[in-house]
Amino acid sequence: MAWINSLIFLVIGIAVGFFIARMTTRDLKQQKNMKRELEKSRYELEQYRQELVDHFAQSAELLDTLSKDYNKLYQHMAKTSSDLMPDLPDQDNPFAKRLGKITNLEVDTASHPPRDYSGSASGLLKSDEGSRAS
Repeated sequence: MAWINSLIFLVIGIAVGFFIARMTTRDLKQQKNMKRELEKSRYELEQYRQELVDHFAQSAELLDTLSKDYNKLYQHMAKTSSDLMPDLPDQDNPFAKRLGKITNLEVDTASHPPRDYSGSASGLLKSDEGSRAS
């Protein structure tokens, strides 16, 4: 009789083990699927972020080019309006205000070297012994 009880407990144990294994296997498969989907989503998100960074970098570059071209066009219009209509009063010339700024800028940059080429030391790189002691 003892070995019949052992046999029954063995069968019950195998059945319970089978059901537990079955349930955990489903969860394991589901976890693997979820992990795979998560990795895929992370990869797609990283690609999207990179595309967004590239888009904004290209947009900034295009805006910079557009700004430079606009300034060139405005300078051209201001210069040619003063060259082609020299007797036009300043209040009638829409570019007269800008033309004054352009000519002042050209004269200013032509007469003075850039600040990074100054003849005297600025003291920026000079070390202060008093500040090191404290």
